[in-house]
Amino acid sequence: MAEDKEVIVEYLKAKSKVKSKHYFKDFLELFPDKKSREVKKLLSDLVKEGVVEYWSSGSTTMYGLKGYGKQEAAEEGDAEA
Repeated sequence: MAEDKEVIVEYLKAKSKVKSKHYFKDFLELFPDKKSREVKKLLSDLVKEGVVEYWSSGSTTMYGLKGYGKQEAAEEGDAEA
């Protein structure tokens, strides 16, 4: 399971320059032999550990590395105001 989490983190780091948030289906493609529930559990564990964060537009939930992307910068700016 730790190896699977590392695959997710490395994938997010590799893609962070291009795209900071990813759809759940992007992670399913990383693990074609796993059921979607197993992949969802891996992502949920990473969120609980503070490595990955959820981002929601209201209709879509996406995942990204905590501290990466435009959303993080906007939230930090809001906290200072």
